[in-house]
Amino acid sequence: MAGAVYPGHRRSSARGACFSGVFTPTGAAAQLTVAAHLQRRPVPVTVRFSSSEGNPHVPDSAPVTRGMAARFHLPDGTHTDLLGITVPLFVASTPLEFFGLTEALRPNAESGHPDPSRVQEYVAAHPHLAGPITQQPPVPASYGTAAYWAIHAFIWVDAAGGRRPVRYRWQPAAGRMNLTPEEAATCADDYLSGELHERLRRGPVAFTLHVQRGEPGDPTDNPTVAWPAERSDVAVGQLELTGPVDDQEYWSAQRFDPGHLTAGIELSDDPVLAFRSRAYAESYRRRNENEPKGM
Repeated sequence: MAGAVYPGHRRSSARGACFSGVFTPTGAAAQLTVAAHLQRRPVPVTVRFSSSEGNPHVPDSAPVTRGMAARFHLPDGTHTDLLGITVPLFVASTPLEFFGLTEALRPNAESGHPDPSRVQEYVAAHPHLAGPITQQPPVPASYGTAAYWAIHAFIWVDAAGGRRPVRYRWQPAAGRMNLTPEEAATCADDYLSGELHERLRRGPVAFTLHVQRGEPGDPTDNPTVAWPAERSDVAVGQLELTGPVDDQEYWSAQRFDPGHLTAGIELSDDPVLAFRSRAYAESYRRRNENEPKGM
């Protein structure tokens, strides 16, 4: 049921599947940031693909946002995370706006679905959010044929202390391929995980990490606003996924967090980005509290 709580599961992105791979930087970022995984040395990566739904039983054919959470395992034993979703903009510019939208989308007790009039009322009161709220997430043919945007701006720091804002995008090497509603209706409820396992049996699944470099005046505090398309776009590395992780249960339970950064990358002044780390930490704490003891 929409809006229900499923103990032991995330409140968002409840169902997912985890995979292993290697990220090889191109070297194009080496002069722009001292981040260890963006120099020239390959690093292992663990990726969790998921649906944005908090209900783990929602079928993969639903037209909802998908996520790609990547954890880079750095040479010094630490890690840094990069989280992306299949739409380029977020649906709120502040945590308070997001809370208001969540309330507007709360299912009606009788129908089990949101009241369209409440959603329309919220959009009318926040017209600057109309574009992001009404963007229709695609239904991908595969986790491996979707593009994933990190939606927030981050700050890169170079060896001399120079700072520059960037935005990330994962581009699938196989190209973007989505399903029509008719095609999606014929898919199994968990087709995305099964399809990626089958695709990996034929060879690695690759993504290129692109970085859009911001210029003075580009907003870094608002994930609902895109930067101009003509901004410099640089391919900074390639990820090759090679197979599922050995311990699916362990990795599925991990907290992937956009605030897990490494030297050379800092949070921007985006209030939603800062809030996500705190929200994820609290969700992780509550999720673990709900797990059966002694198992």
